[in-house]
Amino acid sequence: MNIVAFVVAFAIFVFGFWLFGLAFSVTTLMGPIFIAGILCVSIAMAIPFHLLRD
Repeated sequence: MNIVAFVVAFAIFVFGFWLFGLAFSVTTLMGPIFIAGILCVSIAMAIPFHLLRD
């Protein structure tokens, strides 16, 4: 369970950083894409804090 949660959290974390970069290369919807990146990184950080406590 710990390894699966780590892999999922890491994938979401990398996807969030990809969204950060994408937000600066598109011409429309920059704000929502950047906010989606912030939410992805936040969720990726919350997974280990809440699921991987032990």
